[in-house]
Amino acid sequence: MQEILLNLKGQAPNANMKLFLLPNSDEVSPSRKRPLVLIMPGGGFNFISFRESEPIALKMLSLGYHAAILDYALTPSPFPAQLLQAMQAVAHLRHNADKYFIDENKIALMGFSAGGHVAGSLGVFWSKPFYSKQLGLTAEDVKPNALILGYPVLTSGPFAHEGSIRTLAGKGSDRLMLSLELQVDSDTPPTFLFHTVGDSVVPVENSLLFAKQLKLYRVPFEMHLFQEGGHGLSLANAEVYDKDNPMIGLPFENWVKLFDAWFKRL
Repeated sequence: MQEILLNLKGQAPNANMKLFLLPNSDEVSPSRKRPLVLIMPGGGFNFISFRESEPIALKMLSLGYHAAILDYALTPSPFPAQLLQAMQAVAHLRHNADKYFIDENKIALMGFSAGGHVAGSLGVFWSKPFYSKQLGLTAEDVKPNALILGYPVLTSGPFAHEGSIRTLAGKGSDRLMLSLELQVDSDTPPTFLFHTVGDSVVPVENSLLFAKQLKLYRVPFEMHLFQEGGHGLSLANAEVYDKDNPMIGLPFENWVKLFDAWFKRL
């Protein structure tokens, strides 16, 4: 595995991105291009969660995907700072697809909790040139090919995670614009959603409302709701919890296999 730390400098606020690349083998396929999963961890825009960072990246590598982690802007940076950073990250990966042996048509965004809003924002705004033009990029440069959203912050309405939305809104942003289910259209990429029914931090309605709009616009999607567990479960295994934690071994951990099967069908 090759690990590269990149500092993305440009017209977006500077952001770090850690890139994890699987090697090619002359014995198997020296020029193989792999899908890449760009991970946006959660943390309520106050910190970057360890549970949803490198453990997730390593799991993606084990499935045969390249992985990257975006260290996006935290409080007090309001929207669209994080969206612009995500755009710049995708454009860098796509422009360097040959160098990194990435399949430029299989760049997926994986967002957890607050990071789900970063990923979801790019999913609904990539085709709106107002944002990409601020970076001197085209819509095709920043287009995500899939969204994977785990217990995501998506709505700014009655089921909002208020702390995240307040950070994003700052003093001037329109809260309605931050309600991503209202921004879904036919350009939104195929989406995989997973959530726990009893999530008391980011209500499951965030995923349900988004899925309803995906269906309305006939965007391919798959959603899995798990009865057991709360918020922020990540992999729900011993890599992200101490050995005696009751979160280990919940059915929620099956989202990984379900996602992998779904993504390979795209």
